[in-house]
Amino acid sequence: MAQAGRRRLLRAGSALLLVPLVAAARQAGKVHRIGFVSPTSPGPRDAAFLRGLRELGYVEGRNVHTELRFAEGRPERLPGLVADLIRLKVDVLVVGATIGARAAKKATTTLPIVFAGSSDPVAGGIVSNLARPGGNITGFSLAFGDGFAGKWLELLQEVSPRASHYAVLWSSSNAAAVRFVNQLRTAAQSLNVSLDVHHAANPPELDAALAAIGRSRAQALIVNPSPFAVTQRRKLVQFAASKRLPAMYFFERFVEAGGLMSYGPNVASVYRRAASHVDKILRGAHPGDLPVENPTKFDLVINRRTAEALDVTIPQSILLRADRVIE
Repeated sequence: MAQAGRRRLLRAGSALLLVPLVAAARQAGKVHRIGFVSPTSPGPRDAAFLRGLRELGYVEGRNVHTELRFAEGRPERLPGLVADLIRLKVDVLVVGATIGARAAKKATTTLPIVFAGSSDPVAGGIVSNLARPGGNITGFSLAFGDGFAGKWLELLQEVSPRASHYAVLWSSSNAAAVRFVNQLRTAAQSLNVSLDVHHAANPPELDAALAAIGRSRAQALIVNPSPFAVTQRRKLVQFAASKRLPAMYFFERFVEAGGLMSYGPNVASVYRRAASHVDKILRGAHPGDLPVENPTKFDLVINRRTAEALDVTIPQSILLRADRVIE
């Protein structure tokens, strides 16, 4: 009897040991569904996020399925795109920019949300605390930092030292936009240059703003960060070229499209790192316990061909500081 009892205990113990192994096998065999919503068009941001997933061992069709949605620069489409992914019962929702995070936060209080690319998550009303965001949302900030906008003006003045009249284009679609404008005004006073500020959050407003800049005496242009500006980058670059305006942008895709220069966080890096929070959530972490992380890389990008076309000489000091020079 004692021997039979020991056998029963051994069988019971073996069964208990198998439970976590079976659960692990099921988890390993699960295909996670991830929703991704961008306010802009397909491009390096979603590609960087997908690359981040691959680096963490997620293979499309094997252990993950990604549903990608793009608002194409039309923020009014975001709520519908978010709702579509919620109906598909995704495990995690990844959203771009402040406006994307707002749409997702408004739509659900239970589905885990990871945002990427918000200039100021606290000012934008996404989270109240970066260290412990709480609720069902966390993410990665662009966090340009205090006084960052002033550097755009300083760098542009180094490139075009004779300019004394600058035009600034901003969009209310960015929660941090007013802060950027105020910083630029402070920097302009310090550098003793004049600043004209123009707002545009949709195509008709952009046409009106560009017409006003064209009529003004502006000698250089600064385009402030916004998802809308990203979708209009070719139009903005072509405008600056047509008016022969040295221009500063916040994202290297403007420079790749022919813009003169950009300085800002490496956006692709931010989106790639967003995959790490998704991975932690899929492994059981609660999004509200994951700190909102700031960018770790800032890039200065110069287009030398554009400089030559504008008859602008890029100082050697700027070229040495540049992270990338397009010849």
